[in-house]
Amino acid sequence: MKISGVDIRPGNILEHEGGIWKVGKIQHTQPGKGGAFMQVEMKNLEDGRKTNIRYRSQDTVEKVRLDTKDFQFLFADGESFVFMDEENFEQITIAAKLLGDEAAFLQDGMQVTLEMYDERPISVQLPDHIEATIVEADAVVKGQTASSSYKPAILDNGVRVMVPPHISSGTRIVVDVYAKEYVRKAD
Repeated sequence: MKISGVDIRPGNILEHEGGIWKVGKIQHTQPGKGGAFMQVEMKNLEDGRKTNIRYRSQDTVEKVRLDTKDFQFLFADGESFVFMDEENFEQITIAAKLLGDEAAFLQDGMQVTLEMYDERPISVQLPDHIEATIVEADAVVKGQTASSSYKPAILDNGVRVMVPPHISSGTRIVVDVYAKEYVRKAD
């Protein structure tokens, strides 16, 4: 689907120079002289390269439609992860770099959504929140109650998050996967 250069929004997937690119940041600029343009920062979803492109309002760009499919995480295999299609039970192996930092939050049997382009996985969407156990939490410093003070804690997957003072080691909490923040105590 073709869209105008000024209709590009963050999160759009575009076809550019024969590759698939995800829009990160945009900036609409109207100089005093000349036509308006959109400055677009994009990341290649296949090899991770980044680029900045200027699109004028008369330019058109191809917006890519991605198919989404539900998968279940099975296990980690070195530098890759194995997922199972929930419809036909076929297994698919995905490189660890496709998940990035969110890979630490994968749990056995977790339901994820894969975005596919031409039957090739482009990105993996994890649930927004997961439950994790705190394995190490710093002691509370007395007298720091004037403001809402948080203390560092390490989860069972090795990720470091800031938690309220009343949370201690061994506590199960709910964590926001993408912001890497404490949400609440688990039920």
